Amino acid sequence: MPGKRRQPAIEVECCRPPDCCDMRGMLSFLILHVLSKGKMYGSEIAEEIARRKAERPNPGTLYPTLKYMEAKGLIEALREGRTKYYRLTPAGKQGLQQAKEFFVQAYGDIVLESM
Repeated sequence: MPGKRRQPAIEVECCRPPDCCDMRGMLSFLILHVLSKGKMYGSEIAEEIARRKAERPNPGTLYPTLKYMEAKGLIEALREGRTKYYRLTPAGKQGLQQAKEFFVQAYGDIVLESM
């Protein structure tokens, strides 16, 4: 369009993706994010992700990811009666912070360009 100047892209020095988060589907990032609100059981996690993403992760994807994240020390499982809850560990909180910083550095310019 004549008269409309495009703003130059912002140069952003990027870091490498944090170890806590799988960048393919971002499920681990979403799990860390929803658990930052408090402990939840598996179905609650799936519902919260569905509310945000409009797509509910299936149990065959969600539970192996939870198990993997638990093995990495990012989350821990607690039993209360017959219910298994998950919550962030200190390493999970740190991983979430690193992931947020990564996403801002890696993708922030995309958001700014579209404004």
